[in-house]
Amino acid sequence: MRSRSLAELTEMVGGELHGDGEIIINAVAPIQSATSTDITFLERTDRKNLLKKCQAGAVIVPFGIEIEHFAIIQVANVLESFKKIVNYFSPFRDESVKGISERASIHPAVIMGEGVSIGDFAVIEADVELGDNVQIHSGVLIRAGSKIGNDSILFSNAVLYRNTIVGKRAIIHSGAVIGAFGFGYDSSDGTHKLSPQLGNVVIGDDVEIGSCSTIDRATYGSTIIGDGTKIDNLVMIAHNCKIGKYNLICAHTGIAGSTTTGDNVTMAGRVGVRDHVHIGSRAVLGAMAGIMNNVAEDANLVGIPATPVAEQFRIQSTIAKLPEMRKELKELKKIVEKLSNTKNDPKQN
Repeated sequence: MRSRSLAELTEMVGGELHGDGEIIINAVAPIQSATSTDITFLERTDRKNLLKKCQAGAVIVPFGIEIEHFAIIQVANVLESFKKIVNYFSPFRDESVKGISERASIHPAVIMGEGVSIGDFAVIEADVELGDNVQIHSGVLIRAGSKIGNDSILFSNAVLYRNTIVGKRAIIHSGAVIGAFGFGYDSSDGTHKLSPQLGNVVIGDDVEIGSCSTIDRATYGSTIIGDGTKIDNLVMIAHNCKIGKYNLICAHTGIAGSTTTGDNVTMAGRVGVRDHVHIGSRAVLGAMAGIMNNVAEDANLVGIPATPVAEQFRIQSTIAKLPEMRKELKELKKIVEKLSNTKNDPKQN
């Protein structure tokens, strides 16, 4: 077990200690499960209530935040400092592939740069080009004609269909499928015949694609993922989409065909986007937003169908009042009926 005093950890992260520097810390832990020998962190003041039941021996906080009943280390960057301490107690284990496995299946026509590593049982077909320092983990399938840029990593069991192009420094996680046929059919005769799927997928530099996400090839041309875009696990991007640069697309999001986005768009979890719409740059789509129309730049939308946040709050507030409004409506109806009966009854006049 690795142990360090709080004073030593403070020196490690270049922080400012408030409390007993002799406290011994054995591990890191989340606020909810930390014990007296653990250190945890608090990034924002609006989450201080989480500490009410916390048993941690110490807490890392930003400069300017003080917490009673806890030894604290104040730092400029909480997450970066906590990362250093995590790496000390749980050192990073190098998971990179080394060398080229004899058990990999590599077509003679594959072109490889310097420093390429390929793991067990990977299959790489004809006319594939692998840039310098590319890492292909075990069980990866790269179909014919694909190109992988320098320093990219494909983790186990990722699949790239034919002619997929991946830029530099990309990370594709296990189970991702890039370039599968798009969901397009000719149903004119009452059956569903697959439409031609003759395009490919082009992934830019510094893109990350999460586990079990899927990006379909274009019917014609290319489905495009812009530079620096980060895609979470279990995301579906359909054929002919063109995703801009530096987008953030969270888990369970589904984007229908021929949708386009600008740069720096954020889509929270379970967003659904219909086909042939455009999402403007810097737009933020809240969790479970249902996008039915084009979205303007800098918009902030939530709800189904998605509306601006302030409008959605008014809608939800009104919906919450519906039982009360229904009761009032029934009472008003009785009053109107009574007045109507009185007016129509000669004995009441």
